[in-house]
Amino acid sequence: MGDARSARVPGGRAAGAGDQDGHGAVDVPENLTTLLSRLRRATAGLDGPLAVVDLDRFDANAADLLARAVGTPVRVASKSVRVRTLVERAGQRGFTGVMAYSLREALWLVRHGTRDVLVGYPSADRGALADLAHDEVARREITLMVDEPAHLALVRRALVAADLGDDAPPVRLCLDVDASLRVRLGPFALHLGTRRSPVRTPEAAAALAVRVAAEPGTSLRGLMFYEAQVAGLPDTDPVVRLVKRASVADLATRRGAVLAAVRDVVGHDVELVNSGGTGSLETSSADPVVTEVTAGSGLYVPGLFDGYRAFRPRPAAFVGLDVVRVPAGGWATAFGGGYVASGPASRTRLPRVATPGWGLSPREGAGEVQTPLHRTGRRGDALDVGDRVWFRHAKAGEVMERFDVVHLVRGDEVVDVVPTYRGEGRSFG
Repeated sequence: MGDARSARVPGGRAAGAGDQDGHGAVDVPENLTTLLSRLRRATAGLDGPLAVVDLDRFDANAADLLARAVGTPVRVASKSVRVRTLVERAGQRGFTGVMAYSLREALWLVRHGTRDVLVGYPSADRGALADLAHDEVARREITLMVDEPAHLALVRRALVAADLGDDAPPVRLCLDVDASLRVRLGPFALHLGTRRSPVRTPEAAAALAVRVAAEPGTSLRGLMFYEAQVAGLPDTDPVVRLVKRASVADLATRRGAVLAAVRDVVGHDVELVNSGGTGSLETSSADPVVTEVTAGSGLYVPGLFDGYRAFRPRPAAFVGLDVVRVPAGGWATAFGGGYVASGPASRTRLPRVATPGWGLSPREGAGEVQTPLHRTGRRGDALDVGDRVWFRHAKAGEVMERFDVVHLVRGDEVVDVVPTYRGEGRSFG
């Protein structure tokens, strides 16, 4: 395996990263006021609901993510962006390759010129697998995720049906290795993290690698370890921080053991060892066996990332809704807003009101057609019909599925309007 770490240079926090208070707020009040005033001026002639991304903040976040990886290549997670122009922009600012969330999405991206696409999840999409088998360019540029023999069987059927002969480039595969933490407390076993893959131990990884090596028309490109319990949880309490430390220590040993076991059975090193996410870039990139890390949410910095200690949030993506009624003193109603994030059904998945002094109604939350807001403090200005209220989504790219276009802002003007995946007529699940 090539040593990606040999090209590293010392990194620090990107310029401007200190413009947050770092304790769950969007910005310190002065910066938040300035930011929202800019967005309001930039979009004054536009009707809501609308999605905006501040390009200066997006670019600063990209630089910060690269700095935190300290020279390890960073792959952009497309599911956290879902705007092809902005996926490409991340690449122009130093990201290397794309992690897609769907094989059909990966095929679409490659046909638009994207290169080196790792599909982060296994696929049972027989039509997309057939398209991959027939497309030599896609077979060179796309790497599929597998974690059990059933996935290999699906690939085999597609290759047999395509019948392209021995000279066709192989379908490249990556083993998804479960990176959750398992702790035994007496008779009890705790599983901390997602149940992402049945492949966990060096032995299980080696057994699947043997199956891949024996499968005609395929090649093993690499391994992936996604430690969701480190990358995807904010540092909200001592227990979470303890779990993160234990997970980092476990993976620092287990990643190397899995890699060694796979290397021993296939007789060669693998090209790619992927790990990490926005919340774990430092710890993942510190492991010498890791050749690349992945990040995407950190480009937008949604609400769920406010509680991280690894970096100071610099939100770049916002949704603007317009007030359509004022039913009582201290209350206002905005049109739209029911953009609830995936995950456990709780208040953490609701959009966050960024406009100072206003919050969601505890009884109604974010509505399907209208969202009631109530005044929460003296800082908030009164809202009248036609005023704009700004929100942040709890997660990152999901909100782009609700809009056809996103307005790109620099300073106090919209400098471009670009389609989302939805705006390009694409929905990948």
